[in-house]
Formats: sequence, structure tokens, C-alpha cells
Amino acid sequence: MLCRVWNGAEYQRRFDSLAESGMDVHGEATFVRAYEPKTVLDAGCGTGRVGIELARHGIEVVGADLDASMLDYAREQAPHVSWVRSDLAELDLGRTFDVVVMAGNVPLFTAPGTQDALVAGVARHVGGVLVAGFSLDRGYTAEEYDEHCARAGLRLVERFATWDRTPFEGNDYAVSVHRLDGTER
Repeated sequence: MLCRVWNGAEYQRRFDSLAESGMDVHGEATFVRAYEPKTVLDAGCGTGRVGIELARHGIEVVGADLDASMLDYAREQAPHVSWVRSDLAELDLGRTFDVVVMAGNVPLFTAPGTQDALVAGVARHVGGVLVAGFSLDRGYTAEEYDEHCARAGLRLVERFATWDRTPFEGNDYAVSVHRLDGTER
């Protein structure tokens, strides 16, 4: 399902450079921590930037990604975290998590037309909420994402324009929070 081959160390250098310049590169982890999860699935974890930060706060994290070089980098940085190589559409860990997070445009890095399968794959691991942040100006809309979530039994409960909870007003980026149908807000 992944349409691109990455170099994990090279990819991570961008975030390291941003952090060195004083930029907060942990906005996604801060957002997720607001839900007070004990367990998190970092779906499309890449180099583990988000998952590693969550683990530093005592949260049990499982990171899943298809790209071996990204996972190699993550394993090197945090061998105590569980890292799983899998296509997210086919992922079946046999358990649920308090939060499933797809940070960093995950739906946009899958082959066009496969986002429905991606959402279904990660949705089977949702025990609390699914949180996803991605650009809306690259051919996959918030409405399409909401439709895919609804088919997977999830309903929209919150949407923001940024990871720091700026209100969403039709922006070109969305952070969406979906919860299992039939569960409380």
C-alpha cells in the first residue's frame, strides 16, 4: 500500500533539524497525551518520533509501518518499544488501543484509492479514539476520510486545523478525532 521508498535516517534529519532550531516537534504526542491513554498504536509510525515521545511519558506504544528503513531507525532509537512491519490495511495485532494515531499525513502516503482499506485496517485496533492529521489539498478530503471512518464504525467527535487544537474552519490541514459508534464522547 505504501507508494514510496524512504530512507529513515534521512527522513528523521528534517525533524532533528527543526528541533535544533527550537521548534516543538512533539505537537502530535502532546495532542495524544491529552486523552490520557495507557496504550497507543502509532500507525504509520515512520522513524518513531511520535511513539518514542509517548513512550517517554510512560505510555505503552506499538509502532507499525511498512517501510523497513523507517522501522530500523525507530528500533535503534527505542528498542524497548514494539515496532511492527506491516501494511496498515492488513495490520491485525489482535488487540485494541486507547488511542490509535496516524500522524504525518499517513493517508496521503498510501496508494490512491486505498485509504478506505487503510482506515478499516487501523480502525480494528481502536478501543478509544482514532486521531489522524493530514493535508487536505492533496486529493484526499476530510469528507472522504469521515466516510471511510463511518464505514469502519467510527464517528467524528472533534476536528482541528492544527495539532495545537486551533479551530477547524475549512483549513487545508485537519486533525480529526473519531470514536467508535456507541461509545461516549
